[in-house]
Amino acid sequence: MDCVFSNFAQKYKNLLQQYTKEFKYNIKLATPVILGMLGHTVVQLVDNIMVGQLGTAELAAVSLGNSFMFIAMSLGIGFSTAITPLVAEADGENNFIAGKSAFKHGLFLCTVLGILLFLTVFIAKPLMYAMDQPPEVVDLAMPYLNLVAISLVPLIIFQAYKQFSDGLSLTKYPMYATIAANVVNVLLNYMFIFGKFGMPELGVVGAAIGTLVSRVIMVVYLWYVLSKHYKARDYVRNIKFFTLSKKMLNKLVSLGFPSALQMFFEVAIFTSAVWLSGILGKNPQAANQIALNLSSMTFMVAMGFSVSAMIRVGNQKGLKRFIELRRITFSIFLLSTILAIVFALFFVVFHEALPKLYLDYDNELLFADNYQVASIAAKLLLIAAVFQITDTVQVVALGALRGMQDVKIPTLITFIAYWCIGFPIMYYLSMHTAYESAGIWVGLLAGLSVSGVLLFIRFQYLSRKMIALNTAEIETN
Repeated sequence: MDCVFSNFAQKYKNLLQQYTKEFKYNIKLATPVILGMLGHTVVQLVDNIMVGQLGTAELAAVSLGNSFMFIAMSLGIGFSTAITPLVAEADGENNFIAGKSAFKHGLFLCTVLGILLFLTVFIAKPLMYAMDQPPEVVDLAMPYLNLVAISLVPLIIFQAYKQFSDGLSLTKYPMYATIAANVVNVLLNYMFIFGKFGMPELGVVGAAIGTLVSRVIMVVYLWYVLSKHYKARDYVRNIKFFTLSKKMLNKLVSLGFPSALQMFFEVAIFTSAVWLSGILGKNPQAANQIALNLSSMTFMVAMGFSVSAMIRVGNQKGLKRFIELRRITFSIFLLSTILAIVFALFFVVFHEALPKLYLDYDNELLFADNYQVASIAAKLLLIAAVFQITDTVQVVALGALRGMQDVKIPTLITFIAYWCIGFPIMYYLSMHTAYESAGIWVGLLAGLSVSGVLLFIRFQYLSRKMIALNTAEIETN
C-alpha cells in the first residue's frame, strides 16, 4: 500500500514540476507587463486619492468621467492586442518582414482608431445629463472629460508600440515608459489639483492635465527606447505609414475587432456598475470607484500573465509545438491562480482599512459621507475577493486563445457571460432589492465566473484539437 501511494505521489510530483519549472520564465516575462499595466491603473489611483481629498462629489465626478474613458480605452486597447500574436508568431518563425508588416499596419489602425475614439467620447459627453446621475457630479465631470478624452490619441498609439514590444518579448520597455509617465503625473497632479508651485488650483481639471501630459510622454519615450534597441530599431524606423496592404489590414481587423469587443464587453459591464451606483447616489458611486480601483490593480497582475500566455502561445504556434503550448499555458494558469488566492485573502483581511486610504477622515464636514463610502466599499471588497480567481482564469484563457488567434468564439462567450447573465443579475439586485451596491458586484461575480469556466473549456477543446491535427499531419507525412 505504501508503495502504491509513493508511486502515486511521485507521479503527481513529476507532473507538477512540468508546470512549476516554467514559473521563473513566466514571472520574468510577466513582471514588466504587470508593472506597466499597473502604471495605467496607478494614474487612476493617484487621481482618485488626490481628488478624494477634495470631497466625495469630486471623486464621483472622476469616476463618472473615467467610465466614458474606460469604454473607449477598452476598444482601443482590445484592438491593439491583435498586434502581439502576429509579431510573436513572426518572431518564432524568424520572419522580420511579416513582423514589421503586422506592426506597421497595427500602428496605422491604432492611430486612426485613437482619433475616432476621442471624437466619439467628445460628442457623447452630453449623454451624462440624460443618465440620471447626480447633477453636481455631472457638472464636475464635464471639464475633466474634455482633456482626458484628448489623451486617448497618444494612449492608443502607445498601445500599438507596447503590443509590438510585447510580441518581441521586450516587455520591460513599456514598463519603463509607464513609470516615467507616472512620475510626471504625480507631480502635475500635485501642482494643478491643489495649486502648488505657483500653479492655479484647478481641482479635477488638474488631474486631467496630469493624465494628458503623462500619456504623451509615454508614447514618445517608448518610441525612443525601441528605436535604439538592436532587435526593435529596424521595425520602428523608416516606416512607410501610408503604404498599406489590404490583406494585412483585413487580418488585423479580423483579429482586432473581436478582441476589442471582448474587452469592451468586460469593461462595459464594470462601467455599467459605475452608472448603476450613480443612480443609487454619489456615496455609493464613490464607494464603487474605490472598490473598482483596488480590484483593477490586482487584475493587472492577471493581465500581465494573460499577455505572457499570448506571447508564449504565439511563439509555440509559430514553432508548431502544440504539446508545449498546452503545458506552458497550464503553467501560467497555475501560477496566476495561486497569486489570485493571495489577493483574495488580502482583500478579506484588509477590506475595512483599504477604503480609508482614499478618504479624508480629518475633515469633520465630510465625515458622515466618508464613513458611509468606506462602509459600502468594505462590503464590495469582500465580493471582489471572491471573483479574483475566476477573473484570473478568464483573462489568462483569453490571452492564450488570442495567442492561438482564436477570437470569434471567445467574443461570443464574453457577451453571453457578461450581458446575458451578469448584467441582468446586477441590475435586478441593485435596483429592485435591498442589496443595492452589493447586488451590482454580485452580478459582476456571476458574469466573470461564467466567462472563466467557458473560456477555460474553449482552451481545453482547441489545444487538444491542435495537438490531434498536428499528430495526424506528422503521421501522414
